[in-house]
Amino acid sequence: MDMSETAKNIENFEPRIVAFLCHWCTYTGADLAGTTRQQYPPNVRVVHLMCSGAVDVVYVMKALMDGADGVIIGGCHPGDCHYQSGNYKARRRVAILKTILKEFGIPEERVTLKWISASEGRLFAETVREVTAKIAALGPSEFKREWDV
Repeated sequence: MDMSETAKNIENFEPRIVAFLCHWCTYTGADLAGTTRQQYPPNVRVVHLMCSGAVDVVYVMKALMDGADGVIIGGCHPGDCHYQSGNYKARRRVAILKTILKEFGIPEERVTLKWISASEGRLFAETVREVTAKIAALGPSEFKREWDV
């Protein structure tokens, strides 16, 4: 790939973002964003989980290695988890994940952990807009650049 082709690809770059959303809060907040017609970029593909505590580091790494440019992990606010401690587990795993990403030379900003309740549809839309802009500024995933032949 020559330099002009690379510049053209970056210019037309639309980030692909995978969102792991807990059923009880963030997924319902995303649903509320849709039903209240909140506008947000269509760059997010949702993976519906029962709890943010079910998000494993391997799931996030697999998403990034398979072409996602960014990942959002959404769960209930601390203290509101329907499974008592799932969001605390998610927070610990994201801290470990960011250490691993740093070892791979991947900016930790590619992964966002956000607490969004079922009544915060507007916050979900804002989060998607912010993360999409942040990932667009970072450019395509380092995995894509390294593994693109």
